[in-house]
Amino acid sequence: MKGKTSKFLQFEAELSGYKRMMREAADTIINEGVSEYPIFVVHQQEVELGIPIAIRGKVRGNWSVNATTMEEMISKNILKEEKVDSFKTIYKSPKTYLCCFALSELGAQFIFINRERKDI
Repeated sequence: MKGKTSKFLQFEAELSGYKRMMREAADTIINEGVSEYPIFVVHQQEVELGIPIAIRGKVRGNWSVNATTMEEMISKNILKEEKVDSFKTIYKSPKTYLCCFALSELGAQFIFINRERKDI
């Protein structure tokens, strides 16, 4: 378990440089009435989900980030309809946290990172 915790902390540190653009995208998604559930797909390979906001190789960092929503994940069958209520109970406030769908060596998982302005 300790290895997984340190990998999570490393992953969170790597995302610190992306937080500002993720915060702005989350606020836009909510304020424009697109969704109350913004999600960021963080990946290093080709992904056809959401709108790219950071492209690996064109930004500083090793990750690409796409902005999407819970609704798009449902429509693409990534989040099963019968799991929506369960997902909503674990989804943390987007005013405090950024919801990331991380595709990494740890597998595919939802990770919530604090959106505070701790950018490096």
